Amino acid sequence: MRLKDLIERQISRTGPLTLAEYMGLCLSHPTLGYYTTRDPLGAKGDFTTAPEISQMFGELVGLALAQAWLDQGSPAPVILAELGPGRGTLMADILRATARVPGFHDSAQVHLVETSPTLRTAQAERIATATFHDSLLTLPEGPLFLVANEFFDALPVRQFQRHAKGWQERVVGLHDGTLALGLTDPAPVEILDHRLDDTTEGQIVETCAPAQAMAQDIGRRIAEHGGAALIVDYGGWRSIGDTFQALQSHAPVDPFAQPGQADLTAHVDFEALAQAAAPARHSALTPQGVFLERLGITARAQALAQRLSGAALESHIAAHRRLTHPSEMGSLFKVLALHPEGTPPPPGTETV
Repeated sequence: MRLKDLIERQISRTGPLTLAEYMGLCLSHPTLGYYTTRDPLGAKGDFTTAPEISQMFGELVGLALAQAWLDQGSPAPVILAELGPGRGTLMADILRATARVPGFHDSAQVHLVETSPTLRTAQAERIATATFHDSLLTLPEGPLFLVANEFFDALPVRQFQRHAKGWQERVVGLHDGTLALGLTDPAPVEILDHRLDDTTEGQIVETCAPAQAMAQDIGRRIAEHGGAALIVDYGGWRSIGDTFQALQSHAPVDPFAQPGQADLTAHVDFEALAQAAAPARHSALTPQGVFLERLGITARAQALAQRLSGAALESHIAAHRRLTHPSEMGSLFKVLALHPEGTPPPPGTETV
């Protein structure tokens, strides 16, 4: 059975799905979901992430986490964790770059949170010492040094459209036998009371309860035990507008045409993450390009370029530009750091 048939049958029986329910089925259905059936990365996949573009990204992220570890007195042992590690490229680069930081590897226990069997296989080949988890909740307690790159954008969101009588939720139903968005009757929504002052009728706000729950747990761990988190994703400080999208073969597609066959994402509301992570402190929201430049990516790029020529050099220069330039990933992607009260934020980010 196709996932589309299963979803249409469920809607026929029980009524429209919230957008979050639809995203959850499309991405995580145990046998037909997008992430459970494929490796979505690279030229043959549907999208490419920063670690796959250049080793420089993971190297600098790793050194930033290691410096945060040093700034907090080099605690041991520590949990070095990644959410949604892809092929394991980012963590492999982090471990290679931090190998010469005295004591860091002896202290770090690598933990990867991944639900995709396909991607777990790739990760295990790169990082033999990793412990795998289906959920953040099963990470051991202790100082947590965590990275999440393009993880939160894939968590299911709900969408609400402002109405004179409250909010209408955008839901997925059947229209003439085809999956399509519709609206519920307007009603007050308590969790959006604070958005009545900065929205107008017709505007859309997205919420992501799973993201806030994870941020709350990460923040609690860091506040109680120490550590730091670097969250890198596309989004902004406060959700506004419809950012739900689907990608297939690196191009936008209709998110309702082939459920389970395209990557579904939405922009991250970094304000909601920062608020949920309290009492851990958060940094200012920093563009990815600025973050990487503060960490010295241009000097690193120049050093690597000395050993390259021809097509390899051209590819290297293009990778540096793609990661940092405002018209590429440099401004679209943002970095939010979490750290304990009384400690400096990780390098590359600034105190609010």
